[in-house]
Amino acid sequence: MLSRRTQIARLRRVSLAALERYPLPEGRLRFVTHGENTTFRHDSSAGSHLVRVHRPQRHGRDADGDAAIRSEIAWLDAIRTDTDLAVPEALTAADGAVTVRASAAGETRTCSVLRWMDGRIFEDSARPVHFGRLGEAMARLHLQADGWRPPPGFTRIDWNHEAFFGNVMVYGDVPAGDCWQLFPDALRWRFEKLANRLEPLLSDTTDNGLIHADLHPGNAVFEGDRVKLIDFDDCGTGHRLYELAVAIWERRDADDYRECLAALLAGYRSVRPIEVTQLDDFIALRQFAFQIWYTGTAQVNPAFAGRLAVVERWSMEMLDLLGY
Repeated sequence: MLSRRTQIARLRRVSLAALERYPLPEGRLRFVTHGENTTFRHDSSAGSHLVRVHRPQRHGRDADGDAAIRSEIAWLDAIRTDTDLAVPEALTAADGAVTVRASAAGETRTCSVLRWMDGRIFEDSARPVHFGRLGEAMARLHLQADGWRPPPGFTRIDWNHEAFFGNVMVYGDVPAGDCWQLFPDALRWRFEKLANRLEPLLSDTTDNGLIHADLHPGNAVFEGDRVKLIDFDDCGTGHRLYELAVAIWERRDADDYRECLAALLAGYRSVRPIEVTQLDDFIALRQFAFQIWYTGTAQVNPAFAGRLAVVERWSMEMLDLLGY
């Protein structure tokens, strides 16, 4: 496994190669994240932009990754057209494309560039007021999706039982089916029980549609009273209740869980109705989704590898809390 510093250095060179294809002046490039995609912030006289270096097979083993990214951007464009929700705007390359293939340091990746979203992120310190605003924005997002007809060729992840528990996805560079074998025996056994219990629930498509699929406080940027929604990289078709579960999941074992949940639901229901009797089931599903992603990523990312045992213990504790 290459060191984290070496990985980031290589992908920084890829991002610089990609930027040559965009109508942007020279500027300063700063590292942002290296987890799923690797991202950098580019500051120039044209403003600030987020450069995304996309991970191969990010959208599944057999998915057309470039088509999936273009589809994500098509939805973002539609949201910005149909609503006043603040979501990222893609910058087009000099040839008019919204993605480019760039090569450097022995790496070839698909890259895209989005306008930077200013504001504050309260990932670890969100209060009920933030959850209320997030819930309202989430419901408005779902309303837009319900009334929107995707263009021909639109392709995004279908977050069904097979996508969660089968061998559809790739995490790090490990197929999901192989990630199961990396779980400790006790954790794998409990996740197998979870998969069996959730199959009927995930087969019920009563309230399914396009969702962000990763809309937790870390992907919400607050500026005054306004919340901006970022990082649609996981977006696809799924249960709307899963969307709510993702937002509140990390607070499930916190002292202020009930207050934050009440605010989230009040915000959502001020725009759109939703039934939440099975919310804990979807929180358990989110815990599994986080664990399998973390396990696969730990095989290629030293920062994740160093905390894998901690995350495994947390999953066991959350399954205890949720009655699984």
